[in-house]
Amino acid sequence: MSCSYAEGLSPYENKGKLGLKEVFESDESLVDKVKQLSKWITSSNHVVVHTGAGISTSAGIPDFRGPKGVWTLEEQGKKPEISISFNDALPTKTHMILVKLVEAGYIKYIVSQNIDGLHLRSGLKREYLSELHGNMFINQCSSCKRQFVRKTATTSVGQKCLGLNCPGVKTNGRQCRGVLHDFILDWEHSLPEKDLDLAHYHSNLADLSICLGTTLQIIPSGNLPLFTKKNQNGKLVICNLQPTKYDKRADMLLNGYVDQVMSLLLENLDLKIDNYNPEFDPVRKKGIHEWTIPDSQAGEMKKLYEIHLKQRKTYDEEQRKRKIDDKTEVIPIKKS
Repeated sequence: MSCSYAEGLSPYENKGKLGLKEVFESDESLVDKVKQLSKWITSSNHVVVHTGAGISTSAGIPDFRGPKGVWTLEEQGKKPEISISFNDALPTKTHMILVKLVEAGYIKYIVSQNIDGLHLRSGLKREYLSELHGNMFINQCSSCKRQFVRKTATTSVGQKCLGLNCPGVKTNGRQCRGVLHDFILDWEHSLPEKDLDLAHYHSNLADLSICLGTTLQIIPSGNLPLFTKKNQNGKLVICNLQPTKYDKRADMLLNGYVDQVMSLLLENLDLKIDNYNPEFDPVRKKGIHEWTIPDSQAGEMKKLYEIHLKQRKTYDEEQRKRKIDDKTEVIPIKKS
């Protein structure tokens, strides 16, 4: 259960603002805004989506800071009344729609703070996902650092040793001698390097960043969507029921249920949702399934990121020069 995950974390006081009032706008307003969002998506080159706990609430997993969130109730000495086990939770409409949008080429990458494994179980491929805070359904080897899919959610938190041998095989054909650990970060842990690097590269390349179900309070993940604002005509969209600290920086705010917004978006893009299919769920498949980010993927994205930085630097320098030229231009005075 999500509350048991929260209880397993080390004590940490700075959990952000809790229990802020939820805001709902009219259905008519959401319809109009999503029409505009669909136009932005089709005209963008690099759309990155940032997901938080709010996309999993319709699966029965409570969020953390909402009016009935785990940490909000914890502060009141209470626990959520409804909290499904991670093993029984299934991907939501939003999870499945995101897979469809990735497959259709509209979304280039997804950066998630969620540990519930629902992106994995939706059939989303690893090459399109950074999991910054870990995953309940992943084990990681202490030696080769490869990741493997679990058949059930881990009951431990904090990258603890599970006493299991790594199933990986080295390039020389020998069995890896490492042991497996859970892939759930605690407060004091550094974020997984390759996940963070790829999230950083893609967030910088984004000309449209869409935040779904996150209050953007935890850093550095909460700051990544802002990188799009450094780019020419870069846009930031925030879909959340509670206010976030970056609402004033957003080009569009959507105050509605994420599933509703994403369903409208899919309709505007003339696509149909694929329902969750256990045959595409690595957790349900037989055998050993790897979930490791290839080193080559991070290397390729780093090159694109560096090219992008050079182009952005050139553009910024041209803009500064243009401003200086505009200020120093002398307008001759006509003689009477």
